Amino acid sequence: MSESSKFDREFLRSALSLAARNDVDHFLYICDVPIAPEDLRGRPARKKLIYAVTLDKLAQEFMARKMRALVIPAYDYSRTERVKVALVSALSQGAFKEGDLVLCMTGKVGRAPDTLMQMRIGGSLDDRVAIEGVKLGEEFNSQVVDALIQLALQIGQEGFEGHPIGTIITIGDHTSVLEKSRQLTINPFQGLSEAERNVLDPKIREAIKNFSVLDGAFVIREDGVVLAAGRYLSAGDENLKIPLGLGARHAAAAGITSTTHCISLVVSQTSGAVRLFKGGNIVLELHQTARRT
Repeated sequence: MSESSKFDREFLRSALSLAARNDVDHFLYICDVPIAPEDLRGRPARKKLIYAVTLDKLAQEFMARKMRALVIPAYDYSRTERVKVALVSALSQGAFKEGDLVLCMTGKVGRAPDTLMQMRIGGSLDDRVAIEGVKLGEEFNSQVVDALIQLALQIGQEGFEGHPIGTIITIGDHTSVLEKSRQLTINPFQGLSEAERNVLDPKIREAIKNFSVLDGAFVIREDGVVLAAGRYLSAGDENLKIPLGLGARHAAAAGITSTTHCISLVVSQTSGAVRLFKGGNIVLELHQTARRT
């Protein structure tokens, strides 16, 4: 075993020892390589362990072994962004509750974890993002929100046929959103039954990716049913202030969420970053280190 491998293993064992403390509620291990059984044997941290992996098959294997696991995209995020994505997914699935202390271990994709972070749920991940911002209210289906965040990340990373694209997705309060918007193009989802246009269906998420090239916003009901694509959001609030450098899409998302009870995801065409708006404010930002070409 090389010196670097020995250090990696000692680092992991030290993290497991910290995770065993009574004041730590969960150990979020963001890595596709499982922890060796001998490193977990007899450790209290085993019961607190949650794997965040990039493949559905891996997650299923962990769950078959009675271990908790969730899936995150495999894109090349910075370490902090990987923690954000994993925390959002775990929160959406109800894995954590307010006040929990989560020890997060991560690293670059394909490498051994080299970073340890502690996070108090309801606290701040950094100076810009508060994790409580993704607690959106009981009217929103957590599976729907999580699926759409993951979809927005894919759109930001992959674009369409190699070209960067941006889009807006509104979720919830659909009656008000439709009243405060107008159709720009033919609605490609019109005429389909509700069962055929729910975002929990992978085929519908793929369709949304393809229709993201259209101008305008997607309007999605709280339960995940896609009502429209290509909507021009006319709601605005001149008193809203969005950060410098953000353009018309972000202003539209801020405006519609300030005048209705919907939330809105914006994919930046320029950077591929994903921002979640609620009440006219950005409550979550996810930045990607490099876009796929």
